[in-house]
Amino acid sequence: MHVMTGLELFEKDWPGSLEGARVGLLVHPASVDRRFQHAVELFVKSKRFELKALFGPQHGARGETQDNMVEWEGYRDGRTGLPVYSLYSSTRKPVPEMLAGIDALVIDLQDVGARYYTYIWTMELCMEACRELGKSVVILDRPNPIGGTLTEGPVLESACASFVGLRPLPVRHGMTIGEVGGYLKEGFHPTLDLHVIAMKGWRRRMWFDATGLPWVMPSPNMPTLDTATVYPGTCLLEGTNLSEGRGTTRPFEIFGAPFIDPERLVRRLEEFRLPGVVFRPLHFQPTFHKHAGRLCGGAQIHLTSREGFRPFKTGVAILKAVHDLYPDDFLWRRPPYEYETEKTPIDILAGTVRLREDIERGESLEWMEGWWEEECRRFDDDVRRRFLLY
Repeated sequence: MHVMTGLELFEKDWPGSLEGARVGLLVHPASVDRRFQHAVELFVKSKRFELKALFGPQHGARGETQDNMVEWEGYRDGRTGLPVYSLYSSTRKPVPEMLAGIDALVIDLQDVGARYYTYIWTMELCMEACRELGKSVVILDRPNPIGGTLTEGPVLESACASFVGLRPLPVRHGMTIGEVGGYLKEGFHPTLDLHVIAMKGWRRRMWFDATGLPWVMPSPNMPTLDTATVYPGTCLLEGTNLSEGRGTTRPFEIFGAPFIDPERLVRRLEEFRLPGVVFRPLHFQPTFHKHAGRLCGGAQIHLTSREGFRPFKTGVAILKAVHDLYPDDFLWRRPPYEYETEKTPIDILAGTVRLREDIERGESLEWMEGWWEEECRRFDDDVRRRFLLY
């Protein structure tokens, strides 16, 4: 089945109230249609509005910043002559000067379905700025690449809010970016003039490789659908001194540290009997980021059933295993992290202090899974289902 994204439908479904509007466009390299035409190229040609400015999120409008937490500065686009504003620099929220010459901001970003992935929070800060200034927002919807049925992990507590989670959502949220936008509008920006150009042909159980759409890396360390599948779990390693595989050819699928014995770690992980996954012991040497140039022991995640696989549970199992096996070597990372200078990184990633404290107390994996599953159920029943478009 072929899925048509909001980008492929914007000419037909453009809001009548915004006919002839001056628009800004928030994009990155994955903002393409099935023929690899980029949104900027398509918007320049459109007669339904006038493109006046471009915006880019973390990693840049052109995807130029490879490593994590690397700011980039705005510039003038060589092809169109338009200003390109950075929303990952001194500001993550558009300042009034950036929005002064536009009536509406269009957002076309490929999300990966995990609360920590910062694009949905760039979107929210854009929604907030547009609400304050009386501008409209148009979201061009795209698939959740890891499907729209499963949710997993704690629901963010407000005390742990940060740029890797500004509002209550489970870690694996099971929503499209347009659905998240609807939730954010109703709950936090009710006076915003929001339009979502929905997809056609997408079904909630679809993984990205069933959509007929090309996979373009939404960020430099998200090379494949397998990466996106494991990311809701292994991104937790960013909150520790373990390498999450940045600087290797399989980021987030490879993990470890110089002090780890691979076989010993894998034996411990196998005791958890995690579904849908096999751990293969390995050594690796990151070329950048944590432990760059040092030999690390660890494992690679090999998926055997992505439907059965539980990424967050797997990520927590890895943390628990290394914490218990290497208590003198394992460390929680200290701030700063993603513009947060006081809260502990693992707490803002998990969205709660409870996960870290449970691991430190030696609570079982099943015990921890029990409370976050209950949080997911309540969020699904009370909140999420009201905003599903498909």
